Amino acid sequence: LFFSSPPNNLVSHSLSISPQIVQTLQPRVRSFILYLHRGKFGEVYRMTHKHTGQVYAGKFYRARVSREKTAARQEIKLMNKLRHPKLVQCLAAYDTSSEIVMILEYIAGGELFERIVDENFEHTEPNSVNYMRQILEGIQYIHSKHIVHLDLKPENIVCVKSAGSLIKIIDFGLACKLEHGKHLMVLHGTPEFVAPEVVNYEPVDLATDMWSIGVICYILLSGVSPFQGNSDAETLALVTAAQWEFDPESFGDITDEAKDFISAWSHHACFTIFYEKVPGPTEMEGMEIRRLFAFSRFSIKMPDGFH
Repeated sequence: LFFSSPPNNLVSHSLSISPQIVQTLQPRVRSFILYLHRGKFGEVYRMTHKHTGQVYAGKFYRARVSREKTAARQEIKLMNKLRHPKLVQCLAAYDTSSEIVMILEYIAGGELFERIVDENFEHTEPNSVNYMRQILEGIQYIHSKHIVHLDLKPENIVCVKSAGSLIKIIDFGLACKLEHGKHLMVLHGTPEFVAPEVVNYEPVDLATDMWSIGVICYILLSGVSPFQGNSDAETLALVTAAQWEFDPESFGDITDEAKDFISAWSHHACFTIFYEKVPGPTEMEGMEIRRLFAFSRFSIKMPDGFH
């Protein structure tokens, strides 16, 4: 694998190498990469540095036409602005005439989705709090930079280790920076997690991500999706109608505070984290979990002129 800067250095721009070098190295690179993830604009592979043996993830963009190249470069530019422990980190990028590749830190624990669908996953409030706190920390950071992710879902949240509970948010292929005085409207996303304004092609803002976070929280607590229909069309119809309920069997042991947190996204509330230090397992015993779902609402506000 070709690196033109040490992996630990921050990259402020795309790095270029000659097409001849790419053509020479590419067959050997392809021989030891493992497919990891498919995004809207490209595929992610596990890659090994030829000299150090260090493992990284490489996102290979489909960049055959100008529009695709622009989208790829936009994601790389945005990723270079995001430095937070709850977000996957961009380490390097290669921009050639034949393809564009972004080198990312390798996260080995697998998708949060895989854990949720596992029959041994515990859909409990303490477990959900642990994941939700980390997701909110990451999203609060990108929102502070007026960036919306626009594709939050369990598949785009990965576990740092297979045995731990630390997570990171990935795939910023659909993310956009909100511009002063301009409306942003999009027509992409995943039906189960997309907000009504996306379906209706209305302006999106930071609250659009919060809708998706509410859906993720619902699934973490119950193991079921609030808007899943028999088809994408039915799912989107349920989303636009905001038709959902707390099934007594799934939410019988869930506190009112947790339910209120989920309900708030139907009103497009934004949140900032407001919690005490997480107690250890022993301290947790006999303790009211509901206080861990205390979030101060409407505290992330768009500055004047932003939509």
